[in-house]
This record gives sequence, structure tokens and C-alpha cells, in this order.
Amino acid sequence: MELSPQEIQLFRHNGFIRFPTQLSKDHVEALKAAALKDMEEGVEPVARQDGRIIRISAVWERGGIFQETITCDEILNPLESLLGPNIEFVLNRHNHVYLRDAGSTHSLELHRDVRHWSRTIATVLIYLEDTNLENGCTRVVPGSHHLPAFASLNDDAIQHIAASQAIPLPMPAGGLLAIDSMIIHAAGINRTDSTRMSMTLGYHGVDELALEDNPRKVLVRGERPYRGNDKPRE
Repeated sequence: MELSPQEIQLFRHNGFIRFPTQLSKDHVEALKAAALKDMEEGVEPVARQDGRIIRISAVWERGGIFQETITCDEILNPLESLLGPNIEFVLNRHNHVYLRDAGSTHSLELHRDVRHWSRTIATVLIYLEDTNLENGCTRVVPGSHHLPAFASLNDDAIQHIAASQAIPLPMPAGGLLAIDSMIIHAAGINRTDSTRMSMTLGYHGVDELALEDNPRKVLVRGERPYRGNDKPRE
């Protein structure tokens, strides 16, 4: 399903949009089971907090259901409306699954994932469990991707504005949220006895001025055309 012109405009204006597509229950359960298995077995690379595994990284490299998810039509079809027909998956930003419980502290502070608009990433968040106000759904500051590129969140004025304008975005299991990685956002605090699991993926439109393939990016749709003005005339 493609995004409508109105949905594209909302993404450009607000910096986020809930995709109209959603992963099926079976897909979510298979993805969740694979992630939990790798966590239980400690398959590296992982991140720990207080001795417990809270994140598995390099999910593309794990293959199987992870790669199937990264390249599925439910993500790439609406994403093509934002990035065009040639899409790369970014290996060295995001590319992980998080398991958050009541003790999780990572990414609770408002932050940006990217510092400059010319290098931003289309981030897709996949929710593997229902997220809500109680278990710490994602919070975003609408339109904050338009703030100056190097606006510092250490600035008290910006921090105050961001904190006062952040809104929660509850999502169902299987739901897909796309954000401009320049937007100010944060995870919420999980105040329940249960977990909240999500997968975070980053995508770029293909760089049409790059002569060589970047080993930290994987082409997941289309091709890699070169359109530099030093290209020999045909």
C-alpha cells in the first residue's frame, strides 16, 4: 500500500506517521520468538543492563525472519512513497530489537538519532507487543525535525519546549511507525510488570552521487543508479 499525498505531507510536516500497513499476528509472533531465542542464548552482539540482555543488534546479519521483516512489502511499499523506488537498509544505525521492562533506562531522555537534515534516516519502529502509556510507548515532539540541525538538547530552553510538547504514540502489536530521525523523541518508562518489545530499522534513499557500494548499507529495493555530472555522456 502506497501513502497518499496527504499522508506524505503529514510525514514531511510532523516528522512521523503511522503506516497504514501492519504485520500479521503470525509474523509478529515468529519475529518475537526468534528475538527471544537469541536473547536467551546470548547470541552476540547484544547489550546488557544489570546483567540481563535488553537488546540484540545486527538483526540483518541474523538472517531468517529478521531479513524477511526488513524487506517485507508492509514496510517497503509505504516507505517507497517517502524515499523513492531505490531503497537501502542501514546496517550501522538502529538494526536492533529492544526488550524493555520496568528497569530499562535506555533512550528515556529526549534525543535525536541524527544530527543533520542532509544525513537523516527514515526510521521504522515495529512494535512486537502492544505499547501504551503504562508500558512506555514512544514519545515524539511533532515538527521538531525542523529545528536547526545542531540545536542542542542540553540547551535549557529547547529541553523545556521539547519536554512540554512531547506526545505519546500508543501502537498495537504489529504496528509500524515511521519517523524522520531528526525528530526529537524518546522511549517512555515501563511502569508495568510486563515487557515491551520493539524492532528499530533505518532506511535511506539510494545516494545517486555515490560511485561505490557502501558496505554498511544493503540494497533492499530497486537499484543503485549513478547520476553525478561527471558521468560519461552516452
